[in-house]
Amino acid sequence: MTIKVRYFASLKDSLGRSDDCVTDTGSLSVHDVWQRLNAAQALPTNVLVAVNMDYVTLDTIVKDGDEVAFFPPVTGG
Repeated sequence: MTIKVRYFASLKDSLGRSDDCVTDTGSLSVHDVWQRLNAAQALPTNVLVAVNMDYVTLDTIVKDGDEVAFFPPVTGG
């Protein structure tokens, strides 16, 4: 199973990269994906997550070919 992962805004800056890829044979939740790629950095509490452009919760299970996006909430004025 291959999952494409994208980071946006301040997450991209703090991690130093805009994307990643996870290859695994087991069942992974969105939170597992973060842990697999960013074990040294805790997932910020206010991060929004989307799978294939639909907002999801951290316990959502990803499937082969999915795209997971992590991004901080955006505010405007």
